[in-house]
Amino acid sequence: MKKFTKIFIFLIVFAMLAMPMLSFAQSGLVRCGDTSNPCDTFAELMTLINTVIRFILFDMVIPIAAIMFAYAGFLMVTAGGSTEKVGKAKTIFTNVAIGVIIAVIAWLIISLILSILSPAGFWSWIGF
Repeated sequence: MKKFTKIFIFLIVFAMLAMPMLSFAQSGLVRCGDTSNPCDTFAELMTLINTVIRFILFDMVIPIAAIMFAYAGFLMVTAGGSTEKVGKAKTIFTNVAIGVIIAVIAWLIISLILSILSPAGFWSWIGF
């Protein structure tokens, strides 16, 4: 029964995170691909990489981190003096904070690399 509950909660959270993607399914990752605007330049490749990274960082990592912070806070509030539950909540807080910091540092490194590789006129896709 406990395994079923974990699977059910996972499916609910996954569905909540996946639903916004369905509404933007027609927009595409790069605004090109027709005869008037072909996707054959280096800038479109950089735009694609930037779009995927921004989606992962801002549309997936931050909401998942917020959910985990809320779960850890719930564990801490409902611990009832249990040092085991408080310790588990503190571990979750620490791991989520470290994960978010690693994700942001990775984004900064990739943005730096993309800005170095980009041609001079194509800095608009980086987001700075």
